[in-house]
Amino acid sequence: MREVRGYIVFTLAMLILLYAGWHLLRVLEIVYVSALFAVVLSPVVAKITTWKIRSWHPSRPIAVVILLVALFGALFLFFRLGLPPVMRDLKEFATDLPARIPVLLARIKNMPLADKLGIENITTRVETAASATAAYIVSSLPLWAEHLFDIVTTIILTVYFILEGDEVYKYFLSTLKTGFRRRMDGMFRVAEERVSRWLIGQLILMGIQGAYSLIVFGALHIRYFVLLGILMGITNIIPIAGNLVTIVIVFGVAAADSWPHAFLVLIFYAAYTQFENAWLTPRIMKQSVDLMGIAVLIALLVGSTLAGIVGALVAVPSAALVAVFADEFLVQKEEALPAPPKV
Repeated sequence: MREVRGYIVFTLAMLILLYAGWHLLRVLEIVYVSALFAVVLSPVVAKITTWKIRSWHPSRPIAVVILLVALFGALFLFFRLGLPPVMRDLKEFATDLPARIPVLLARIKNMPLADKLGIENITTRVETAASATAAYIVSSLPLWAEHLFDIVTTIILTVYFILEGDEVYKYFLSTLKTGFRRRMDGMFRVAEERVSRWLIGQLILMGIQGAYSLIVFGALHIRYFVLLGILMGITNIIPIAGNLVTIVIVFGVAAADSWPHAFLVLIFYAAYTQFENAWLTPRIMKQSVDLMGIAVLIALLVGSTLAGIVGALVAVPSAALVAVFADEFLVQKEEALPAPPKV
């Protein structure tokens, strides 16, 4: 009878947890992303605490403040020094866009089979689409405000996890039996090392994409190439699909001046995408998080399917965590065979 009661209590507890987890899915997503970024940034904070100014070492809270000041300082320098040419290009782009649409439409009309595409009505369609887009932006302002609140909440939780993560981690380990505790501790330390290297790999990919785009767009004399090249680098943080919107804008800007340049943009982008997805991303991420290339690609597909942009963003470090758990609990390591007896 006692076993039956225990089974019923356990079943009810699991159902309650599943019900609460389903309704708190957004909150759990924020907590998970915050904890993941805390793991990524904790080694940086630990490195700062080792600095020595005479006999003084920064404490962990001071190290977090230094890190935040450095990050916001870098953003300030970007906006102060690097943004003016970008803003100039953006202003010129917004000013020239209404005048360039008729030019672009005239070029499209001269293409073969253009009459089959209904080009005559495309201006009306563009105006309708613009009105619908404006209405969507206005109606979705509360949703964007909600996303902004989620971002701020994630930043605050990340700081708390960095400051108090060690205490939470020790408390979690204290609930486990001694032997299993050591095993879990070793596994989590391996996972922390892998995940903390992910950010470096992602920044390398963003830098390569941005530099490649600046060189190609500049060589093809694409207007606003500084703005568009930087956007390509920034949107690369969203793997696989991050650059699609930007490349559509680049294609439209280039097509207004030259169709050959527009198609060259697509060719260079397609070539780089194949190179990055098939060779660059798997190898950089393998060195960073020690994952096979096929595992990286599958993780990106699964993450983007489950949670969209956020899922794609944290797919690789999450895959590194899963790989560590699999190595520890699922992979059956072959024992070394005994040496044959000497004759």
